[in-house]
Amino acid sequence: MDGTTLELALFLLATFAGALVAGLSGFAFGLIASAIWLYILTPLQTATLIIAFGLIVQGYSVWKLRGALDWRKLWSFMAGAAFGVPVGVSVLTWANPAHVRMGVGAFLVLYSLYALLRPAIAPVKAGGALADAGIGFLNGVLGGITGLAGILVTIWCSLRGWPKDVQRTVFQPVAVAIFLMSALWIGAKGAITPDTIKLFLIGLPVLFAGTWAGLKLYGRLDEASFRRVVLVLLLVSGAVLIT
Repeated sequence: MDGTTLELALFLLATFAGALVAGLSGFAFGLIASAIWLYILTPLQTATLIIAFGLIVQGYSVWKLRGALDWRKLWSFMAGAAFGVPVGVSVLTWANPAHVRMGVGAFLVLYSLYALLRPAIAPVKAGGALADAGIGFLNGVLGGITGLAGILVTIWCSLRGWPKDVQRTVFQPVAVAIFLMSALWIGAKGAITPDTIKLFLIGLPVLFAGTWAGLKLYGRLDEASFRRVVLVLLLVSGAVLIT
């Protein structure tokens, strides 16, 4: 990013749009923002800012939902993520994550299309805590590579058939944990630059505005509408990842 007025405007617009969507759906900040950021920022800057901003957006939402958190559901996801994040960050520092993004994108498109066309998917009951930990691990790997911390857990919560409020009290705390772990690992590797810190500070006001607006919209959604919003966002997210 060379600091032109147009590029700065695009950066702020993407930040607001990502925060708005994340406030509404509980995830997808990075997917929305990176669709524009990757044209004006480096991949490492993009991943770092997704993690930093995502930590704030998701952290605020989790604070609002703190009274409804169920740690019995959360611990297995958190444990799996703790092992997955360092694997993902290590891959980010030495490999090109483009192939991973394309593979995840294709999966998201296929899954969301299937779920939209066949809305009556029986809830998954098998697997229990072990399956949750496995999903947490894979989600941690993906979060460490791309900064996209909530996708796989979001899908898994939907497959479990949990109500929308329960889903958000699971995948948002997991996302916060992954963002925090990723930030610590990236910081330990010395990948945070002064330019990235400057962009972070510039984007904070529009981030807060977008998050506030998204949470207001979320309060107006019923269960069916929330499910459709999540699936459409997953479809769009997958399409963005494979382009």
